[in-house]
Amino acid sequence: MKHWLSFEWIAALRFLAEGRLQTAFIIGGITIGVGVIVFMSAMLAGLQANFIKRVLTAQSQIQLLPPDEVARPLRHNHGEVELAIVQRPTQRLLSIDQWQTIEAAMHNRSDIIVVANIASGSALAIRGDASHSITLTGVESDSYFRIVRVPDYIVAGEPRLGTDDILIGTELAKDLGVTVSDKLNVSTANGASRVLTVRGIFDLGNKGVNQRNTYVALRTAQSLLDLIGGATSIELTITDIYAAEAIARDIAAAYPVQADSWIKTNAQFFTAVQAQKNSNTMIRLFVGISVAFGIAAVLVVSVIQRSKDIGIMRAMGARRGQMLRIFLIQGGVLGFIGSLFGALLGAAALILWHRYARQVDGSELFPLILEPSLFISAAGLATVTGVIAGIAPALRAARLDPVEAIRG
Repeated sequence: MKHWLSFEWIAALRFLAEGRLQTAFIIGGITIGVGVIVFMSAMLAGLQANFIKRVLTAQSQIQLLPPDEVARPLRHNHGEVELAIVQRPTQRLLSIDQWQTIEAAMHNRSDIIVVANIASGSALAIRGDASHSITLTGVESDSYFRIVRVPDYIVAGEPRLGTDDILIGTELAKDLGVTVSDKLNVSTANGASRVLTVRGIFDLGNKGVNQRNTYVALRTAQSLLDLIGGATSIELTITDIYAAEAIARDIAAAYPVQADSWIKTNAQFFTAVQAQKNSNTMIRLFVGISVAFGIAAVLVVSVIQRSKDIGIMRAMGARRGQMLRIFLIQGGVLGFIGSLFGALLGAAALILWHRYARQVDGSELFPLILEPSLFISAAGLATVTGVIAGIAPALRAARLDPVEAIRG
């Protein structure tokens, strides 16, 4: 094999082999550093995926709403204000103006995947002497359930919505004392009422949502809320979830709607995700710096210890560039070998953590995400760090005067 290696590679590997203890210690340090990077990066990716899944399976990524009604001061023909005090008007339940046209335009956008129109409003669910205020949401299940995956959270019954069917949460079912196939009387503020059959019970993992949210067929909600042919909102999912705010602003500028993205409505969550990303980046940076200093320290010691060897090689005709490459190769080899062991260590720690760290109900704390790109980037980063760390020792070795080095 050595016949295929250049002089620089042979010398670099021989130096590493002769200083076995130093080489073992620095590879161990790199292994721990790369293991920490792999573990933290994969765990953060899993936690972030879990958070986003919980948030975005319970709501749309962009919601289009009718613009707020605005009260304007009454003026005379000459421009004088008749009423000096103007109060904000009570917001009524309104349908989006020309929502069919807007819905068709959303279907034509390449950055939007699913479009679903809904009719939603407040109502009262009554069973016997028990009653509970609810949010009545009328949907077309074929499209809406691709946005909010209610069928995935059904714990009893089935996610089927006929004209007289209703889906309710576990907490509401408990408060009203109903189960699948029981009847509920649903009435709205405009005096409309209807007896609906509980077709399914869901658990979205949030007590407030399970007490409040209910789903019925779109036409049923339109009839109860006096919104015949209307839609109170248009729900969207998009190709890039992190571009939601930019897309929402673009839609709001082009159409007479108010566009709210999941980033805007979950500002605290999004801030927490960004903080986690920043923290992970800082951890990578400081671990990388520590690894670089470790490699540089070992190579500096190696240069000092092998000054006579370097002087002899220089006296035998080795050029400065060759001496430079010898120690750069050592740094790269140390980084690469350490990254391989570190990737294995990080993956093993992640698998063990995923297996034994569980939530209260026994479900996984976060999904296990082991992407090949993570290991490739970790190996590349460690190798490059090793080469960079070897620059200073390599320059020192290349500048050694052969006569002085041999005299020691």
